Amino acid sequence: MDHRFWNSAPRPGAIPGPIPGPIPHGGDLGGLRHAFPDAPEPWLDLSTGINPVPYPVPPVEASAWTRLPAAAEGEALREAAAMAYGAPDTAHVVPAPGTQILIETLPRLVAPTRVAVIGPTYAEHAAAWTRAGHRVAQVDGIAAIGDAAVAVLVDPNNPDGRTHPLPERLALADALRARGGLLVADEAFADLEPVASLCPHAAPGLVVLRSFGKTYGLAGLRLGFAVAEPGTADRIATALGPWAVSGPALAIGHAALSDTAWRAEAAQARAADAERLDRLIARGGGTIVGGTSLFRTADFPDGPGLYRRLAEAGIAVRRFPERPERLRFGLPAEKAAWCRLSRVLK
Repeated sequence: MDHRFWNSAPRPGAIPGPIPGPIPHGGDLGGLRHAFPDAPEPWLDLSTGINPVPYPVPPVEASAWTRLPAAAEGEALREAAAMAYGAPDTAHVVPAPGTQILIETLPRLVAPTRVAVIGPTYAEHAAAWTRAGHRVAQVDGIAAIGDAAVAVLVDPNNPDGRTHPLPERLALADALRARGGLLVADEAFADLEPVASLCPHAAPGLVVLRSFGKTYGLAGLRLGFAVAEPGTADRIATALGPWAVSGPALAIGHAALSDTAWRAEAAQARAADAERLDRLIARGGGTIVGGTSLFRTADFPDGPGLYRRLAEAGIAVRRFPERPERLRFGLPAEKAAWCRLSRVLK
C-alpha cells in the first residue's frame, strides 16, 4: 500500500459533519427492565450473537492478575491465533482488547478519504470512519463501491449472514490494493461457518478482523484480532500501545484458540441449534432472512407486536428501527430457555 495512505500517528480526526450518536446494541437489559418492569426474571437474553455455550475457562495463574503481561505470553497467543485463523505467521497477527477497539483504531490511522461500507451491516463501522473525518457512504454491494479508497465488508454479514465467494473477496482486495486503497474485512462471525477466510491471503491493502468473544462465548474477556501484512500489523499494534491485552486474556485466549477439537464440536452443535431455531421461528410465522450459526434473522407480519410479547415474557431479541418487521434471535443455551422461547412463538 502507498505509504501516503497512512497517517504517521493516530489522530483525533476533524469530523466534517454531525457526530454519530450512540448506536443501540444487544446485551444491555437495563432499558428493557425499565420498559417492561413486570417481565419475569431472570431475563432470557437472545439479543446478541454470542455463543451461549462458552468455552470452559481454564485455571489462570494467579500472577497473571498482578503483573504486566510478558512478551512471551503475547507471542504464544499470536502463534495460537495464526494457527486458528490461517495467518501466514505471527508477524501478521495483532491481538487487541476486543474487535470494537480495532474498528475504532483503523480509521484514525488512515488519511482522510472516501469510504464505502457494504451494507446494511454492523453500524459501528460507518460510525467509526465518520468520527475520524472520512467521507462515508453505505453501498448495497461490492459492485457499488465506485472509486472509494477504503471498503468495509462484513462477511458473514451481521444481521443477514450474507457471504461472498472467496474469489470475489480476493478480487475486491486486489482492486483496492492496485489503487493504493484498503479492504477492511470483518470476519467476526466466520469461525463456526463453512466459509473460506481472507486471513491466509494477508497482503498490503487488506486488514482482516476476527472476534474471539463471540465464538468462545467469552465476550466479557474483551479479545479480538487484526490480521494484516507485517507493516500494517506494526502500525495497528503501535496505535494500541503496550500491554493492550490483559494477562488473563492472553492465557485464556491461548488455551481456547489451541483447542481445535472444542471449536469443531462447537461448530457442529451450534449449526444444529441454528436449524432448530429456524424451525421454531417458522412455526411462529417468521420468514427466515438469514444469519449464522450464532444468530438467525427473520421477518414477521407483526414484528413490533412480537417484540413486545417477547419482552413481556422476559425475552430480549434484537430489533431494527429501520426494518420494524425484522427481528434477530440469538441461540438459547439450554432446554428451559428453548421451551420459554417456544411458548411465546407458538
